[in-house]
Amino acid sequence: MTKELAADKLRYICDPTKFNFKTTAEVDPLDRIIGQDRAIEALKLGLGIKDAKNRYNIYVAGGPGTGKMSAVEYFLSRASRDEPRPPDLCYVHNFENPYSPHYLELPAGMGTQLRDDMKHLITRLRRDIPKVFELDEFKARSKKINDRYAEKRTTLFEEMEKKARALGFAIQRTPIGINTLPLRDGGEPLSQEEYEALSEEERTKIREKQNEVQALIQDSLQEIARIEEEREEEIKKLAKEAVLFTVEPHINQLKSRYGSVDKVVSFLDEVQNDIVEHLDQFRGGNQETPKGPMPVPFVMQPVDPFKRYDVNVLVDNSQTEGAPVIVEENASYTNLFGAIERRVHMGVAITDFTMIKPGSLHRANGGYLVLNANNLFRMGLSWEALKIAIKRREIRIEDPMQMLGYSTTEGLKPEPVPFRMKIIIIGSPEIYELLHYYDEDFPKLFSVKSDFDIEMERTDEHEQEIARFLRARCQEDPSLLPFDPTGVAKVIEAATELAGDQKKLSCRFGVLTSIIKEASYWARTEGSAYVTGEHVHTALVERDHRSDRIEEKIREMIARDQILVDTTGERAGQVNGLAVLQLGDYMFGKPSRITATVHTGKDGIVDIEREAELGGHTHTKGIMILKGFLGERFASEKPLSLSASLTFEQSYSMIDGDSASSTELYALLSALSGIPIKQGLAVTGSVNQKGEIQPIGGVNEKIEGFFRVCKAKGITGDQGVLIPMRNVDNLMLSEEVVEAVRAGKFHIYPVSTVEEGIKILTGVPAGEKGPDGTFPADTVFGRVVARLEAIRAALKEEEKKEEEKKEEAKKPEPNDNSGGDSSTD
Repeated sequence: MTKELAADKLRYICDPTKFNFKTTAEVDPLDRIIGQDRAIEALKLGLGIKDAKNRYNIYVAGGPGTGKMSAVEYFLSRASRDEPRPPDLCYVHNFENPYSPHYLELPAGMGTQLRDDMKHLITRLRRDIPKVFELDEFKARSKKINDRYAEKRTTLFEEMEKKARALGFAIQRTPIGINTLPLRDGGEPLSQEEYEALSEEERTKIREKQNEVQALIQDSLQEIARIEEEREEEIKKLAKEAVLFTVEPHINQLKSRYGSVDKVVSFLDEVQNDIVEHLDQFRGGNQETPKGPMPVPFVMQPVDPFKRYDVNVLVDNSQTEGAPVIVEENASYTNLFGAIERRVHMGVAITDFTMIKPGSLHRANGGYLVLNANNLFRMGLSWEALKIAIKRREIRIEDPMQMLGYSTTEGLKPEPVPFRMKIIIIGSPEIYELLHYYDEDFPKLFSVKSDFDIEMERTDEHEQEIARFLRARCQEDPSLLPFDPTGVAKVIEAATELAGDQKKLSCRFGVLTSIIKEASYWARTEGSAYVTGEHVHTALVERDHRSDRIEEKIREMIARDQILVDTTGERAGQVNGLAVLQLGDYMFGKPSRITATVHTGKDGIVDIEREAELGGHTHTKGIMILKGFLGERFASEKPLSLSASLTFEQSYSMIDGDSASSTELYALLSALSGIPIKQGLAVTGSVNQKGEIQPIGGVNEKIEGFFRVCKAKGITGDQGVLIPMRNVDNLMLSEEVVEAVRAGKFHIYPVSTVEEGIKILTGVPAGEKGPDGTFPADTVFGRVVARLEAIRAALKEEEKKEEEKKEEAKKPEPNDNSGGDSSTD
């Protein structure tokens, strides 16, 4: 015989005396993550394997509110402390290809030092180099070179004039060129009249000689230009030697400081060569912007030529302790990979290496980057680019439009930076499964899954650690009051309620933290110095009250008989079923009337929800299981013939799940047997084809929902709920329900089989088959068999009548021969 559950079986009560402190202020704060040993071991594995191919990245899976992010940040902050600091990251000008800036990696803290050193160097050289050209020695050597080449030019001109006179021409130098004048025999220039008076033959000879003179002049001018080039080169060489004498000591000083970094030494050599090659920029000094009105036409001022000697420090790790841990909440492409900014100068968008901005990948390089899956996978470009970076093992800054395949204007293509970090993605188990199924790269790149559970075993050790967890939260937020043992006990009971299991504690630490803060608020409102169990209870009640408006409306409609649910009396073919509704983070139980009707026919069991397309697949499966149960129990030798219909009354939305299948079966058995069911009882639980009652979810919400309805319509002392026996450990009912059971006003019946349940509901035994294979006539099953036999007989009688009608229709009509022929002899 099934016994109802005692009150002490309906809820786990935490004993406050097990805590040996007056308040949590006396205990040590929790310094570890509790209840997630499997997940932590996976994290240790993923972080411990330093794979050159970047395959051992980590996906942290878990339900909402389990503290995944907090746990990962906590664990990484400690795991990264003993790891080496990554180098600073800088970008500098590429003197060979300005469109592809070089990156430099320097020991932590030296990036900003190099930037400052370069600024000081250029400032000093802009001051000192012009002074070099004012030195007496430089001027003297320059004059000597100029004089020597001036003498060469003079000699060339003299030789040119001498040769021209030998050909009968004089050379006249003017500001705009060289003129040639024909000469008389006496050496005087020939006038125009004299020239015209000459014969044609003489003039032809003069013109021929003039051509020779012009060729002579051309050759001489080319030689003079070559000499001028030699002079300029020698002057430039002198200037370079003089400037190099000034620059080289400063560059060597920087080389000695940064000599351990080969790329910095190469950069300094390139800087030195570039300074020597562009002396005119230093000789000109600072160019001041002209004052007064803008000149017309306007001439665009050139970009600062000294900017190419700057050092753009993208990542400064001088203040970093250990490896960096970067949490990127908004994983857009530019936030991850950085960007190349542009500024508009006179209507033209310009950029340079100093406008390269870092992304999270740059800041996390050498450490750990934590990403949120919900955010990352909303941005397909970010995920695809991240996979490419992991596979190539390099961080490349590109224009997002180029990543999408669009053509863009020519811009910078910075040298890619080596990729050296672990990626940790935090998300739901569902996203993990989808990625594993649809993205072939994901399992290769994220080889470790850290699976956070939503619950842990309720042990004495874990209960003591919950007290330390409360202490840690109070330490983080000084506004929170400490908890006394009764307050800790109530929080533990709340954690057990969240887990929905007397032997478990919830790992939804986010929800527990909210409860802690609200309980502290109510304690402070009352002027208490610490939080007690009453304050936690108040916080839980108020928390539910903020969300139960819809539940109250439904309960009011039931109490006013607008939604029909009986809690007294008896009715055949009618049972109170229980469902769970969830609105956001609030769940509550709602009773529904389930009815069954049976009539003669062969249509079988008709699921009205399915016919109206309001039933889900799982609910339809439960109805089909009922057919299997009835067939095994009552049609092992004869066919099962009946027409029945089942429905949730006043249900106008989708119904799914099989937790009401036992309820529907009880209604059907009652309708077949004609035995009424007590309406003060409600039922939940699924059933299999063998008649075993199977566990369901939301058992506490369902019981409490029906209890509140009974309370609204009037407690009689006979009301209660039938639940699956296998759900007993899941009971964490409210104290109000527990007290009602203890007072005998409400009852909880655990059942294992349909037979146990139908007996409680009807007060009539289900019945067992005797040796002859029949059920006793005064049992539920006996009366079901009798009704099925009556239906079968009625169907058979109807079939017999149908056959007789068919046979009657087949008989020939009688033939009338009264009008036939006759004959006589």
